Amino acid sequence: MATETVGAHAAARERAIAPMGTGRAGDRVFAGAARGSGITVLAIVAAIAAFLVWKAVPALQDNKANFLTSETWNPNATPPEFGIAQLAFGTVISSLLAMLIATPVAIGIALFISFYSPRRLASGLGYVVDLLAAVPSIVYGLWGLAFLSQHMEGISAFLNGALGWIPLFGGDSPGKNSIFTASVVLAIMILPIISSISREVFLQVPRANVEAALAIGATRWEMIRMAVLPYGRSGMIGASMLGLGRAMGETIAVAMVLTFVPGINWHILENGGATFAANIANSFAEASVTGRGALIASGLVLFVITLVVNMAARAVVARRKEFA
Repeated sequence: MATETVGAHAAARERAIAPMGTGRAGDRVFAGAARGSGITVLAIVAAIAAFLVWKAVPALQDNKANFLTSETWNPNATPPEFGIAQLAFGTVISSLLAMLIATPVAIGIALFISFYSPRRLASGLGYVVDLLAAVPSIVYGLWGLAFLSQHMEGISAFLNGALGWIPLFGGDSPGKNSIFTASVVLAIMILPIISSISREVFLQVPRANVEAALAIGATRWEMIRMAVLPYGRSGMIGASMLGLGRAMGETIAVAMVLTFVPGINWHILENGGATFAANIANSFAEASVTGRGALIASGLVLFVITLVVNMAARAVVARRKEFA
């Protein structure tokens, strides 16, 4: 009997460590479908990149300015001159500001729903947060244009007076249609996404870890600091990077709030600025053939930046996988 038991355990162990797709027919079908889906996604990404390069090369060949360092955007001129320096600056700075504003608030909301609020209230709040994540961006853009921007001038003036010694908050004429206003709109847009994902991560924390922390006399915040945040760190980073990706690619909300002013302006409280997506939305209708190629070239740069951000996020999450 003991020999049979040992043999059964050995067979089970061999089946568990067998290579994927060598078991039953259903397992092989599922392994093939999963592998095919992954290859299909990679093929689609490669096809998108190839299409962008194919459409962008003629415009880049006609360009008379440095594409990477020039702040001029005039691809419809003769000869065409355009560069992405201003667009890259506006996209990166507005997205980073949005993430810095939204991430602490979103994690706080997720912690409150997961560990502080009553169960009935937590269920309703979770539903509201998930619903806000599905609101179309044009709704946020209309709200930002009609309401938020009308109240940002006073806030910008206050920040300029209190933090004007910091270059980003300096300037002589803080306004309401600035990169800072666009960043606030983006922060409100990505907050539900970060909060929803972080909440799901916190709910996956092993109950034994939570109860062990409470059993040794830890307060609720000490339990969160010792048991919850270390376990959910990689999930919080992934949620933040997902929010950053949406902020970088947002089009309509930024186009409706931000006023286009040529040139890089380091004072984010002053009116003016531009991002890749907003510039594409505002310029595509009047663009010539070369102008459309220039816009596609700028879209290619945004595509590369997004890939780099996602790869960096994956690398950070992989370093934290011991908490999973």
